[in-house]
Amino acid sequence: MYEAGTLVVYGRTGVCQVEGVVCREGQNYYALKPLYQSCDIFAPVDSDKVFIRPVISREEAHDLIDALPDMEIEVYESQVMRDLSQHYQAAMASHDCRDLFALTGSLYKKKQETVRQKKKFGAVDERFMKLGEELLFGELAAVLEIQPQEVPDYISRRLSAVGS
Repeated sequence: MYEAGTLVVYGRTGVCQVEGVVCREGQNYYALKPLYQSCDIFAPVDSDKVFIRPVISREEAHDLIDALPDMEIEVYESQVMRDLSQHYQAAMASHDCRDLFALTGSLYKKKQETVRQKKKFGAVDERFMKLGEELLFGELAAVLEIQPQEVPDYISRRLSAVGS
């Protein structure tokens, strides 16, 4: 059970702070406050329908960022939008930061190649890149104590410092 004040990743909502546990109709619910949305969420404590886990640590965030240059990034190609969506959803379903880095990295790479070829970046690709960034940057921002929009610069600065 998560304590009040704990930061957790809740499904596709992203990072939430546990406000406490409330009892409704004989069942315990986490009262969650999303960090980057203005709403309240009540999630059953004993449910496995929506994924919930603690955020990674600052050290884990740094380890992930430091490992980026060695990460193998493969671009997924398909002309069938349903296949693209299923592939991207599967990557997101793990709720693992490494998978989100791989997903967003592959989509960045795909977008660069598309722009280089003077083609249009697909709507499905764009939607999942945005969602992946929101989830990944939200969690990294929370543990690094910065704003989500500052995450790309933070990653660049850290990689520059490590590479020096």
